[in-house]
Amino acid sequence: MAPSPSDDRRRDSIPPHVKALSGSLGGIMEACCLQPIDVIKTRLQLDRTGTYRGIIHCGKTVATSEGVRALWKGLTPFATHLTLKYALRMGSNALLQSAFKDPVTGNLSNQARLASGFGAGVLEALLIVTPFEVVKIRLQQQKGLSPDLLRYKNPIHCARTIVREEGLRGLWSGASPTVMRNGTNQAAMFTAKNAFDVLLWQKHEGDRKTLQPWQSMISGFLAGTAGPICTGPFDVVKTRLMAQGRSPSGELKYRGMIHAIRTIYAEEGLRALWKGLLPRLMRIPPGQAIMWTVADQVTGLYERRYLKEASF
Repeated sequence: MAPSPSDDRRRDSIPPHVKALSGSLGGIMEACCLQPIDVIKTRLQLDRTGTYRGIIHCGKTVATSEGVRALWKGLTPFATHLTLKYALRMGSNALLQSAFKDPVTGNLSNQARLASGFGAGVLEALLIVTPFEVVKIRLQQQKGLSPDLLRYKNPIHCARTIVREEGLRGLWSGASPTVMRNGTNQAAMFTAKNAFDVLLWQKHEGDRKTLQPWQSMISGFLAGTAGPICTGPFDVVKTRLMAQGRSPSGELKYRGMIHAIRTIYAEEGLRALWKGLLPRLMRIPPGQAIMWTVADQVTGLYERRYLKEASF
């Protein structure tokens, strides 16, 4: 596709550390607002017997039987993991984009943007997302609030128990589907967010324009919709692999990503591979809207104060 005249403008880039800061602040806000949806999604994905009849029934059941606070189970590891994840995602994506830019024009092709997003997703999956989500999911699958009746007392106790009983590799259960899910998600998300910013608001990075919060919310929401649909099976498999512990005999129900997909399909049907899709769509697009609203304000402030006027 031929570049538009606006693509020929040489603009300064926002440094990776600014992108990382903007992402971490956005992640904190997202975690606090949307944790209940994540708890419901996890409970639905782990429900093999039809205990919950849908999102609303699941939320009511958890709140009634375990207390409203149970809807924020796992918030500490979730908020910490989102803060670190977004910092790494935004910072590494910025670094990769800088490496892939045309050295003469400073332009970034769509292929390079996809590769940068995928690389950022792989890094966050391996370094941050997998161990934090293992702990979060183990905490979320527990029913009840009394510490005396819970196997895992808190995030630290949960992580220590997993390492003691399953080894350090236990914290990286489900790493393969997590890498596939996050890599694909971020490749699509960064590319889509940039496309919507340009298409809807004529906003280019480095042009010293700051989107209004409502504009960032629309772009972020739209960019966050495609990933959950495409990566639903990876997310279900990831959750099942992370939640399972070894039986007393040392056996595991799911022996890996491919085996888990086959087993779920054989035992529960094709639709089971998209369990929890609706709560994911209720959480991820609004989460991206919240995150990008905060992130765009931070990067917009930097652009206005520190970047030179774009030369035309």
